[in-house]
Amino acid sequence: MRPIADVAAELDLSPTDLHPWGPDVAKIDPAVAFREDPPRARLVLVSAMSPTPAGEGKTTCSIGLAQGARLNGVRAACALREPSLGPVFGAKGGGTGGGRSTLEPSERINLHFTGDLHAITAANNLLAALADNAVYFDDPPRLDPRQLTIRRVMDINDRFLRDVVSGLGGRSMGVPRETAFDITAASEVMAVLCLSRDYTDLKARLGRMLVGFGRDGRAVRASDLQAEGAMAALLRDAMAPNLVQTVEGAPAVVHGGPFGNIAHGCNSIVATRFLLRRADLVFTEAGFGFDLGAEKFLDIKCRTAGIWPHAVVLVATVRALKYHGGVAVSALSAPDREAIGRGLGNLRRHVESARGFGFEPVVMLNVRAGDAPDELQYVRDALREDGVEAFAADIFGQGGGAAREIAAHVHARAAAAPAAPTPRHAYELSDPPMEKVKKVARAVYGAADVEFSVTARKQIDQAVALGMGDVPVCIAKTHLSLSDDARRIGRPRDFVMTVREVRMSAGAGFLVALTGEITTMPGLPKTPHAAKVDLRPDGQIVGVQ
Repeated sequence: MRPIADVAAELDLSPTDLHPWGPDVAKIDPAVAFREDPPRARLVLVSAMSPTPAGEGKTTCSIGLAQGARLNGVRAACALREPSLGPVFGAKGGGTGGGRSTLEPSERINLHFTGDLHAITAANNLLAALADNAVYFDDPPRLDPRQLTIRRVMDINDRFLRDVVSGLGGRSMGVPRETAFDITAASEVMAVLCLSRDYTDLKARLGRMLVGFGRDGRAVRASDLQAEGAMAALLRDAMAPNLVQTVEGAPAVVHGGPFGNIAHGCNSIVATRFLLRRADLVFTEAGFGFDLGAEKFLDIKCRTAGIWPHAVVLVATVRALKYHGGVAVSALSAPDREAIGRGLGNLRRHVESARGFGFEPVVMLNVRAGDAPDELQYVRDALREDGVEAFAADIFGQGGGAAREIAAHVHARAAAAPAAPTPRHAYELSDPPMEKVKKVARAVYGAADVEFSVTARKQIDQAVALGMGDVPVCIAKTHLSLSDDARRIGRPRDFVMTVREVRMSAGAGFLVALTGEITTMPGLPKTPHAAKVDLRPDGQIVGVQ
């Protein structure tokens, strides 16, 4: 690994601009990170087709593209999310890429890193504790315990915390009430941190967070509990982006970690805007497929940050194409061209969605060990007939060297785009909330219509009454399907989505529409990845990836 000061020098950062967190990680000084200087770099958004349960290597490809561009002589860097401990110990394992396209120090980034997610957890739970404390003492604003909306969070998958009853020690130990936990990555505090521009904006957004409702029906916010100051203090260091490097020494800023299926799925705007001022080509990812992370990146993050990508890359794998062609996960390594042909419908839907936002996407086939060359060529030929450029690269095995060709092509596309592209969103902020959801469902998912439960309709009416009718929508949906049903693989058509609940994220500035059976607290699989993680006698951590 290169000294972190040498990595920082590529971004014109001096040692005084860094706050070291050990020899290989540094926080970027907020005075530097929060500047609003005009961007100079070209921005490339890396998204994907609908994945298999194991994921398709979008982070790996983002890292590999930055490394490939750097080998081409471009000052390139990547802006990525921090891994959540949920997937690390759950089904997917680590979130720092893999092989020759990995972030380093990988184990530190995957586990506690610089404590950002712990700070977010503490800030959220402080607000929850203050709300319960206000109920206990029955102080103004006279919170109604039946209408508290703030939940506690933790950064571990735990399905047994989806519904709990708290305060069972009697009146002296708290007021009994039904509540639930969310995973930290799905919390509003995570979204607030990722969408804030500086400390002033952070504190204002925290103060706007909805805690619940008083007995008189009035909305109660964090500012009514005088909570925003202490919460911001807990988040002071977490607001500063983290500088690390790839295994080939390319700069990477890793900051924030909202999930793409149940949150807005993008790293912080501070990190992205910082790199746009310091590099020439920036690769950033958006969680899961284009239908989830990319749509939210474009409709939520770009609106807030005042940015827009210059090019889009869609990651696909032969395995995912077979999966969406109806092949069981256990049989994805077997040759099956017919299944690939059926699965191409899913990828084509995402290509169409990208075009709907004004992009001509480039497809990156993430080559895995055992992929048949003739099947890879079959996919490339099929996409070429659709007018889509596709490249196959073994990013995991060969790193930046395998990505040089596609990185050059993507760089040329980004360079040819206008310096300040005109955004094309899926909906207007002035559209009614239900119409916004329907526009995304129809244009991006391919749905015929959206049904809203009675509860969801009441919650939308309540949000509109509180002045949140003109904010973006963040749709929580399964990542395994274009629909809201994980079993409907491939390219489902003419389906009807169901929105069962709508939550107000007043501090983040959007409404969260929960569809299907999606939950904001994931569960562990039958065989958790945690069983593979161990600590050796010499202090080395193994098995995270």
